[in-house]
Amino acid sequence: MTSGKTFQLSGRPAKHTVLFFYPKDNTPGCTTENMAFRDLHEQFTAAGAEIYGISRDSIRSHEGFKTKLGLPFELISDPDEVVCQLFGVMKMKQMYGKTVRGVERSTFVIDASGRLVKEWRGVKVAGHVDEVLEFVKS
Repeated sequence: MTSGKTFQLSGRPAKHTVLFFYPKDNTPGCTTENMAFRDLHEQFTAAGAEIYGISRDSIRSHEGFKTKLGLPFELISDPDEVVCQLFGVMKMKQMYGKTVRGVERSTFVIDASGRLVKEWRGVKVAGHVDEVLEFVKS
């Protein structure tokens, strides 16, 4: 995880932990999604939620991406796809007319007891972060 920290889901003090999986640092949709979470970060925090972005990119890539966008939350590197497999986000997708294996943009909300309480799969970026915020506020 960025900032040299280690992530552990159990024992999180937050009311909600938001894990959002995205395909790749520095790509248009992923940049837009990370910026949307950044821009609403204070509201998520006020609602008792912690946010973590996850992709297969390296820590080095994540550190640069986090700095470039001024992200106030941590990014988790999953190059071996351990977490991606746990959440079932690796999918076959069409990209430029070719079938490729990659991360399906997905978001999961986990409560303080470690229970999955909401999931979004196959996410379209527009309006998604607002929807997640409304869920954690309710």
